[in-house]
Amino acid sequence: MSSCVSKRVYVELEDKYNNLRANHNGLMEDHDALLAEKNNLKNELENLKKENTELLGEKTILEREQEALQSKYNLLKENYETLSTQSSAKLKDQVAKNEALLLELEEKERKMFEESERLKALEYKLKERSDQIEALQAAIDAKERQMQELKTAVSKALLDFEGNGLTVEQRGGKVYVSMENKLLFKSGSWAVNAEGTKAVQQLAIVLAKNPDIDVLIEGHTDNVPYGGNGTLVDNWDLSVKRATAIVRILKSKGVSPTQLTAAGRSEFLPVAENTSAAGKAKNRRIEIILTPNLDEISKLLNE
Repeated sequence: MSSCVSKRVYVELEDKYNNLRANHNGLMEDHDALLAEKNNLKNELENLKKENTELLGEKTILEREQEALQSKYNLLKENYETLSTQSSAKLKDQVAKNEALLLELEEKERKMFEESERLKALEYKLKERSDQIEALQAAIDAKERQMQELKTAVSKALLDFEGNGLTVEQRGGKVYVSMENKLLFKSGSWAVNAEGTKAVQQLAIVLAKNPDIDVLIEGHTDNVPYGGNGTLVDNWDLSVKRATAIVRILKSKGVSPTQLTAAGRSEFLPVAENTSAAGKAKNRRIEIILTPNLDEISKLLNE
């Protein structure tokens, strides 16, 4: 226990942290991209509805033009029958006009048919888009409900510890459980005390019932350099050891190892100024970040 951590172990820990941080950032980007795609689909739906309304107006105009042309044709037909008794020259001229009118009427009917078919295709596309948006919204709403229910269950399980260095929050589609070190560890130690173990075990009961939730455990320190024995080098090592200590308790109480990720953030993500004892106490903490599985939503966006 008194020997120093080898450079190889330190590098492995640092690489693991970098990979975990990249994965965390990727999840945040995926979440933002999903919200942006949702907004784009809503805008596209509104544009399609507007185009549909315009096409219905054009169809109405064409129908009125057809009725007017039909009336004109009927009148010309009557005139044609009257003029049939007149001179052949006038009759021939009238026949030419009638034929031109018939051609014009046929062309109008053809255009109206084409517009009608285009309108049907547009309505079908509009329905497809609407169904896709509804399915996506339903999936997002289900995830939000799931995370709200998870937050409620976590808050209930940890009710006895809230206000004693423990908080539970929901933001950005995730649930954050923050535990100050005074609840978990002695100064410079990564051994979880009895009270902290009890709190983590209570949390494990809830997480074990939600196997599709990813669990990221982050260790954080203040900016005071680590001054313990030679087993650890600095605050990076200490924050990682504290995170893995929490992971082991969760795993021992039935949380699947495939859900769990441990990370050390050292002193570099403070939540308060390190200029006072109270601020440093807030920064010495464990954050457990619960993230929903977004595979279903990604599948809907790719279809």
